[in-house]
Amino acid sequence: MSKNELQFFLDIATLAAQAGGAVLKSYLGNLEDIQEKGRSGDLVTEADKASEAAILSVLERYVPDHGILTEESGKLGDLTSPYLWAIDPLDGTTNFAHQYPFFSVSIGLLIEGIPQVGAIYDPFHDELFQAAKGLGATCNNRLINVSKIDTLANSLLVTGFAYDRRETPDNNYAEFAYLTHLTQGVRRSGAASIDLAHIACGRLDGYWERGLSPWDMAAGIVLVEEAGGKVTAYDTSPFEIRSGRILATNGYLHERLSQALIETPPLSSWKDK
Repeated sequence: MSKNELQFFLDIATLAAQAGGAVLKSYLGNLEDIQEKGRSGDLVTEADKASEAAILSVLERYVPDHGILTEESGKLGDLTSPYLWAIDPLDGTTNFAHQYPFFSVSIGLLIEGIPQVGAIYDPFHDELFQAAKGLGATCNNRLINVSKIDTLANSLLVTGFAYDRRETPDNNYAEFAYLTHLTQGVRRSGAASIDLAHIACGRLDGYWERGLSPWDMAAGIVLVEEAGGKVTAYDTSPFEIRSGRILATNGYLHERLSQALIETPPLSSWKDK
């Protein structure tokens, strides 16, 4: 894949992200239809659907022969194509519904199963994050880089909690508590794409989460890697996008954060401390 081709796809991703973001701006504070999907606490609104329609319109115009995987409509287009667009038209729907300012449009392109192009647009703060393999990463057209924090004690981390957290003991609560104890703090924004974008631009130093979907991560993975960071499984083995489990850091913290996740004691062991 040439740089010109990747730039072409990045331009398309950017147009799609901006189109979806314009829709979100028009709906913010004006929602009339908020529904709960199958999982407890998993919301969908008319803004999600309208943003998706705007994004699909862009993709159908420029890349009608590509495959598409989107949160609301599922699989679309030619799924035998080596090109698969992973789309979240509104990452952070619960935040959006409450007018809490952490949500985005996330557009990622996987080529032969590997994330290679990503655009994330945060319409509330008017921040556009862009990256493509070998082309670097930017925020509002300015180059960005990961932080250089190299100790957990000096780090600021971010994580999240899956919708099944009430039903499974693998709910990330123990890891959240343990790493809050070891670091300067652990944040929870409620939007995986924003978390990854903020790792890429050095606002945060490390991120882990489970229960994610490809559309949550595809664009952000490209951003982190192109900004100099590292993305793997929790145990630092190669990342698999369909695993739903991600460890993303500035690189300097990667082994330390991985080890801390592995050694996290169960919450029950904290009762007497």
